[in-house]
Amino acid sequence: MNYKSLRHCVEDLEKSGHLLRIEEEVDPYLEMAEIQRRVYQASGPAIFFSRVKHSPFPAVSNLFGTDARCKFLFRSTLRRVQKIVQLKADPSSFFRAPATFLTLPLASFPALPKRARSGPIFAATTQIDQLPRIHSWPDDGGPFITLPQVYTEDPDHPSILRSNLGMYRIQLSGNRYQPNQEVGLHYQIHRGIGVHHQKALSRGEPLKVSIFIGGPPSATLAAVMPLPEGLSELLFAGMLGGRRFRYCRRDGHVIATDADFCITGTVDPNKTSPEGPFGDHLGYYSLAHDFPVLRVESVYHRKDPIWPFTVVGRPPQEDTSFGKLIHDITAPLVPKEIPGVKAIHAVDASGVHPLLLAIGSERYTPYAERKPQEILTLANAILGFGQCSLAKYLFIVAGEDDPSLKVDDIPAFLQHVLSRVDLERDLHFQTRTTMDTLDYSGTGINHGSKLVIAVAGEKRRSLGTSLPTNFSLPENFRNPKIALPGILIIERPSASDKEQCADDPARLAQFLGESQKENLSDFPWVVLVNDSQFCCESLNNFLWVTFTRSNPSHDTYGIHEFSENKHWGCHGSLIIDARIKSHHAPPLIEDPKVTKRVDELAEKGGPLHGIL
Repeated sequence: MNYKSLRHCVEDLEKSGHLLRIEEEVDPYLEMAEIQRRVYQASGPAIFFSRVKHSPFPAVSNLFGTDARCKFLFRSTLRRVQKIVQLKADPSSFFRAPATFLTLPLASFPALPKRARSGPIFAATTQIDQLPRIHSWPDDGGPFITLPQVYTEDPDHPSILRSNLGMYRIQLSGNRYQPNQEVGLHYQIHRGIGVHHQKALSRGEPLKVSIFIGGPPSATLAAVMPLPEGLSELLFAGMLGGRRFRYCRRDGHVIATDADFCITGTVDPNKTSPEGPFGDHLGYYSLAHDFPVLRVESVYHRKDPIWPFTVVGRPPQEDTSFGKLIHDITAPLVPKEIPGVKAIHAVDASGVHPLLLAIGSERYTPYAERKPQEILTLANAILGFGQCSLAKYLFIVAGEDDPSLKVDDIPAFLQHVLSRVDLERDLHFQTRTTMDTLDYSGTGINHGSKLVIAVAGEKRRSLGTSLPTNFSLPENFRNPKIALPGILIIERPSASDKEQCADDPARLAQFLGESQKENLSDFPWVVLVNDSQFCCESLNNFLWVTFTRSNPSHDTYGIHEFSENKHWGCHGSLIIDARIKSHHAPPLIEDPKVTKRVDELAEKGGPLHGIL
C-alpha cells in the first residue's frame, strides 16, 4: 500500500484490524503517554485518540508498535527496498540471480523528490499551543514532539538532494521559551543537522529549519534511518513509500506538502536556552542543558490533520520496532561498509548505545596462536562508523571460533565471550572520549570512556551456574546471585541509592582476591549493584543496570588488577560497579494517579478492555 497521507494509513490500519479508536477525551499530560507505553508492552494495536484535551486535533500512536505492523505498513515496497540494499552491498548478487532484480529500475522514478506549487499542508495555520502537547514523564521540562522530521539544507550548497532529514527532539513549551514564538531544538553529536548548523554559524547566518509532523509513514522512518553519507533521506522515503516525496518552497523554507503539520523557523546563531529534562531511551531523564532555540515563523496544517506521537523510555518501547525494521533493511550493508565485520548488534535492552556486540573475521597470522588481532583493527573501524561511535562497551569476537554464533542471541554471545576472554590481555580502554549525550554515567555531558573486549581462540574455562558452597563476602555486601553462566551479581546496599562508598569495589576486589579467588575461577565477571534481586529478575534488567550505570574507565576493577606499559588487566575476575552514582540522572517512574486512571480505561466497558 502506497500511502498518500497519514489519514490514508490510519484508515487502512483500522480497516485491517490494526487500529483502535478511543472516543472519550484523553489528557495529553502523562495519560496519553502511559496508554501508549502499556499498549506497546501488550503488543496492542495502533491507538487513535479522537479527542485530545486542550487541542482541536486528534492524535495517533503505536503505528510501528509491532514487527508485523511495520511490515504491513510497507508491504508493497519493503522487499524491493531490501533488494536494492542487497544489490548495493553485493553487486555480484545480480549476476547470481538476475531475475530477482528485474523490477528494480522501476524503483528509481518514485524515489525522486517532486517539487509542487502547493499542497494539502497549506489548508490552514495554527499556533504552537493548539497542538497536542504530549507530556510523557512527570519530570519532563514540558511537552515534546517525539516523531518530528527535522529538515535542513547545507548553507553552502542548498539543495533538496543534499539536505538532511533527521529525528531530533523538539520541546514545544516550558523553561524560558517564549510561548508560541520559540521551541527547543535538541540534537546530539554525530548528527547531520550539526554540520549544517556549524556552517550557518561560520557564515554568521540563522539556519532555516522545517519540522514536518505526520505525512506518509515512510517519511517518519526515513528520518531515523542511518543512511550512508550522501544518500538523501528524501530519496529513501520515496523508495520505501512508493510515492515521491512532494515539497515546495515558501519564504525560503522547504515544506513537505503531504505532511500533516509543518513548523518553520530559524535557529538564531547567537542564542541557546535550557532544554529538558526529558525521559529518554536509556530509561533515565536527560537533564536540562543549553541547546539551540528555533524562532517559530509559521505552523501549517492540513484540513484533516492527525498528530502522530510515540513515547521514549527504558527499552523496549516503540523505537525498538523501528530498530528492528532498520536492521532488517540495512544488515547487508555492514560487511560492505566495514570489510571483515560480519554482523553488528546494538543491544536495545541496554539503552541501545551503551552495548554493542559484533562478529568479525580473524585472519591475521593463521599459522600462529589464535589471538585478537584483526578484530582489534575492526573494533577501531566500528567505533568510527556512524552512530556506532557512541558505543560505550564493544564486545567483538572472531566468527571462525563458532560460525553458528548470532549477535542477537545475547546469552549465547556473552557465554562465548566469557568462556574465552583473557582478562590479562583482551581489555582495551579508550579514556576521556566522547559518548552519548544522553548517557550520564560519564564525567560530564558527551564525556566518558569506552571498553573494547576482543576475543579470539579456544575456550579457556567452563562457566559457573551455581554458587560455591563455601562462598563468602565482606561485611555489608550481600545477596549474591547468578545473572547468567559466569556472571555473579553482588549487592551493596546503602542509606540512599545515591550515597555510595567510593572504595567499595576496591574492598570487594581485595577480599575476593585474598579468600575467594579459586571459588571465582568459573565466574570471570562480577557486577556490583544496588539491588541484586531486581538485576537478576530478567535478562533485560541485567543489561539495563550493568551498562547504563557504569563508565568503563571509572567503574571497572579487577581481582589482582595490574597496569603494564599503559595496558590494564587483571589476573582474576573483572568487577563492574553498576550502582547508581550521585552524578547519575534519575530513572523514569510513572505517576501512580495516572496509572490508576489508565487501569480504569482497561476495565470492562472501557476502551482498552481486552488489550491491557
